Amino acid sequence: MRRYETIFIADSDINEKDRKGLFDKFIRLIAKENGILVEFDEWGNKKLAYTINKKMHGYYVCITYGGTGALVTELERNFRIDDKILKFMTILLEKNVDPETLHEEITAEIAAKDEAAALELEHQEKKKTSISKDKEE
Repeated sequence: MRRYETIFIADSDINEKDRKGLFDKFIRLIAKENGILVEFDEWGNKKLAYTINKKMHGYYVCITYGGTGALVTELERNFRIDDKILKFMTILLEKNVDPETLHEEITAEIAAKDEAAALELEHQEKKKTSISKDKEE
């Protein structure tokens, strides 16, 4: 199994519901081809360096996953077919990666996100407490 990273730019004019459906389609495709999704990172709407299909803005997404060359071929074929995808690029990050390592990485990432969310919540609670104390004084 190899680790890949694919960055693609979706049309920024599509609505949120259609965008989520489009992303779910690609996530299901990775699972169907026996790939392991490590990270699906939405970078958001950004201005393009140059116009693509008469568009000046695009919605950037970065997918990190483990899989075979056949998975990459199928994913890129779907990108080419879908007119909502403006551009894409896939790079090979690692040639030989153990599937267990990918699963451990996913687990660690989820734990880190949960910890960060807990710290943020704690920080907000402290902020609320200090604001209410300031109002009382």
